[in-house]
Amino acid sequence: MLIERDKSCLLVVDVQEKLAPAMAESTAVIRNAGILMQAAARLAIPLLVSEQYPQGLGATVPELRALAPDSARFAKLSFSCAADPGLLQRVKEAQRSLIVIAGLEAHVCVLQSALGFRQAGYETVVVADAISSRAAASREAALQRLRENGVEVATTEMVVFEWLGQAGTPEFKELSKLIR
Repeated sequence: MLIERDKSCLLVVDVQEKLAPAMAESTAVIRNAGILMQAAARLAIPLLVSEQYPQGLGATVPELRALAPDSARFAKLSFSCAADPGLLQRVKEAQRSLIVIAGLEAHVCVLQSALGFRQAGYETVVVADAISSRAAASREAALQRLRENGVEVATTEMVVFEWLGQAGTPEFKELSKLIR
């Protein structure tokens, strides 16, 4: 399956101020989620950003919060974004059939969101280099379960270049600089 921009919606899950520092490779996750968010903005791909219990875990980290309009951010209590009525309604309103997912924690909220959207009939792609857990083993177990349940796994670069589709465009010239 190609990750087509006109079918895609980007979901960034729970990359929050008090959660991110505890994750393995959080700097890479934040960098790659930021690249995906910038590409989505440039290519008019709908963006949703979830925040798990922000009163306790804080808001989305500042680097990513700066890339997301307030209207894209959702507080939630359910681990699965697909189980949150407000967020699910926004996904339906976007009228996109493919959810591209980045964020934290891979084995909890990312996993449950991807499986929940898949069960609801959406194609789902999890971006392996834009997710993490506290322990590498938890991330790897999540990726294995995702694959076993029909969720595609890609990298940031795969997603951006599949969204672009071709070289030589103004979008390509702008976004390829983010990858280098």
